[in-house]
Amino acid sequence: MSQHASPRADAPRTKVFVEGRYRKLSRDLPQTVFFCPDCKGHPRRRRGCARCEGFGKLTRDSVQELIGWVLGAAFKTRRNKFHGAGREDVNVRMLGHGRPFVVELIAPKCFDVDLAACEAEINRRNEGRLEVLNLHWTEKTRVPVIKEEKHAKEYRALVQTGSDVEAGRLASLVGVRHSIVQQTPERVAHRRAQLDRERWIEISAAQPAGERLVELVVRAQHGTYVKEAISGEGGMTRPSVSELLGVPCTCIELDVLAILGEEGQLDLAPPRPPPGFGAFLDE
Repeated sequence: MSQHASPRADAPRTKVFVEGRYRKLSRDLPQTVFFCPDCKGHPRRRRGCARCEGFGKLTRDSVQELIGWVLGAAFKTRRNKFHGAGREDVNVRMLGHGRPFVVELIAPKCFDVDLAACEAEINRRNEGRLEVLNLHWTEKTRVPVIKEEKHAKEYRALVQTGSDVEAGRLASLVGVRHSIVQQTPERVAHRRAQLDRERWIEISAAQPAGERLVELVVRAQHGTYVKEAISGEGGMTRPSVSELLGVPCTCIELDVLAILGEEGQLDLAPPRPPPGFGAFLDE
């Protein structure tokens, strides 16, 4: 099937696949539906759930929902699955050229859909929160490629330090690839196996950003927990940026700037200039 040609309306199919990239511009948006861990969003159990107060979810919406509502209306289906090339934390922005994804629309009743119009409508509705790029028709075979391909990533981190850091010490971080070992962080221990993970990180830029604030640009191997690679989480990641600088460090804001090749090579597509830091600090 051509990327720019829609499926025939009379084709005997029950699923349609649409691919694109998303840029997440806010720090309150999960990638997929964030069901309450206690009631799981179940219609009966959520009524008396104290954690979500009957809402069934811990956030109002998600990337999946904001995209799925528009595509679902166009294709006349309420059912979809969202397949992303990895994911970022709720409070991490996805900037640059965006993160690849495929939406699997289940049992659509309409096939004659203008994807350019859908893209424009998603972006109009979610200006300042979410932007979708290059929506196009794709095939089921793209789903495992999107989900399983390993990508390093480039991040920008705003880091609070326990004391002032000498300029020379900060400069010594730049341009060196460090091999690190990470134990499973406490924040994901309920859904990840307890393992020692060997990963690499490389700091490509480091500069002061205010009183006891440092801005880092970090490239990291697929599967690296970047916040813990900065803080060290009490020795659960070694070496960490905290250990290398000799001062306690806490990542207070994090952005994904680029999805890279497995070894850290840059995407050929030029990233968009990222918005500045600061909005999260005022919340």
